[in-house]
This record gives sequence, C-alpha cells and structure tokens, in this order.
Amino acid sequence: MVDQIIDARQASLGNGFAVRRILPYRLRRMLGPFIFMDHAGPVNFTPDQASTMDVLPHPHIGLSTVSYLFDGQVTHRDSLGVQQIIRPGEVNWMTAGKGIAHSERFEDPATLVGGSLEMIQTWVALPEANEEQTPTFENYAPAELPIFTDKGVWLRLIAGDVFGLRNQVKTHSPLFYAHVVLQPGTRFGIPQGYSERGVYIAKGSLEVNGRTHGIGQLLVFTPGMDPVLVARETCTLMLLGGEPLGERFIWWNFVSSRPERIEQAKADWLAGRIALPPNDNSEFVPLPNDKSRPAGTPPPQPLS
Repeated sequence: MVDQIIDARQASLGNGFAVRRILPYRLRRMLGPFIFMDHAGPVNFTPDQASTMDVLPHPHIGLSTVSYLFDGQVTHRDSLGVQQIIRPGEVNWMTAGKGIAHSERFEDPATLVGGSLEMIQTWVALPEANEEQTPTFENYAPAELPIFTDKGVWLRLIAGDVFGLRNQVKTHSPLFYAHVVLQPGTRFGIPQGYSERGVYIAKGSLEVNGRTHGIGQLLVFTPGMDPVLVARETCTLMLLGGEPLGERFIWWNFVSSRPERIEQAKADWLAGRIALPPNDNSEFVPLPNDKSRPAGTPPPQPLS
C-alpha cells in the first residue's frame, strides 16, 4: 500500500535557518501538482536572532506558494504591495504566474521571546494555461476553512476537496490538502478519487499495514489502494495529493513546463525586470551563480 517512503533531508534557507526538505526528491519530483514541500521548525529563537532568519525578497514563476503555520508569526511582503502577517491556522496562497517577488520576515518581538516557529511551505505547480497569469495573493482566515471532527480525529481542510468538505481557497487543478491530528489508537483512511496521494508526518508516529513510520516521512500510496492509518501516538499529519500536471522543470525558485522559460526568468531577475516588494526593496537575494557548476549537479537551494 505504501508505494514510496521519502525521508526529509536537511536544507538551509541561509543564515543558519535549517528546514526539513521533503519535495522535490530525486526519485519523486512531484506528488499530484505539489512540487515542493518544506517543514520549518519547531525553532525557538530570541529577538536578536530573528533578523538572521529573515528570507529576503526573492522571485518565483509558474507556481503557487502555500504557507501554513502551526506556531509563530511571519510577515509576508510581495511585489503586489501586499503586506500580510501570517498566523497559525491561516492559508496564505500566493500565485506567482508570470513573476512575483516576496519576502518573509520575523518582526514582532511579542512572538519571539520564549516563542517558537513551525510551518509547512508547499509549492503547487500551475497548469500550462495558468503559468503566465497575473500574480495574485490571498489570505484565508481559519473561520473560512471547514473543520471535521470525530472520535480521535480533527481535520482542517486547507484546499481542494476532502471527504466531501470544500472551501473557497482558489486552486488551479484537482488537488487536496489537509491538516489532521489523530489521537493514539485512532484508525483513519485517506481521500479517494485522486491519482496520487500521500501523508506527511509532522509529529508523532503511525502504523500502515503493520509498519511504523515517524516524523519527517512522506508516505506515498499505491494508486487505487485504500490504506488505513493507525496512530501509535498523537500525530500531526498533512494529507496532500491530486492529479499530475506533466513534466515540470525546477531551478532555484522557478518552475515551468518549458526549460527556456526558466532561462528567461533568470535573465529577468538578473536585469531587475521582476519588481521587488515596494515596502521591502532595500535588499534582495541575488541570482545564484551556477556557471561553475558541472553538468548534472543539483540547482541552487530554493527559497520558500
């Protein structure tokens, strides 16, 4: 029933800010339309450390970034002029389309002293018809996201369609994405009706078909099978998947169905043709210099 197990690898967003990177993986580039997944934290930090964790303005094309916090607070700013404080339980969905730049900063001292940060960042690749659309940003409050509860089960729908639940989060292709908490001993199934399905274990451990899996693992399930998840302890899970979009190329923060579009994005960022956030434009992440890289080596580390 478990077709593939992906163990998160450590990656750095710079300045010592380490994350667990789940996707992309060398043996699996995407799960449905999801092409990137990072798990940051939990990280405890002090006010004097906060600025070192900032992710400076950087560009994206051809994807939607989806930010979801368990704990902490992040300030998002982008080329559209949006300034949004991201809080736990919200869905923040930025569609880059033909090109956008954004930053993520840790600015509120009240949330830093003795606090922590924990978040899941995913990228959803866009269908070819939407790759060059005008960029957008939407914030969805927890009250807009339906919750399902049953004995030992708590589920919040982030996006898509899960077990008949729907919300107003705008997506561009068939997918599902949900935050689930299971109590010890609870048995739980995964959504049907999608070609590709998986579950990421953010906290705790669970058993599938007699085998136990733990924190930092993404389980990808065999199409057409209906596995039962059994919580060995209290678990926090992210259910995700959907319909594949076809081959996508990824380099740094750029995603496209066409490799030449990636090259154009590199040139655009280098030449300043992708605007910086108007309220955060005094610094930015330069285009990585990959000229010295031998052929076939991995691209630069992507930023969230």
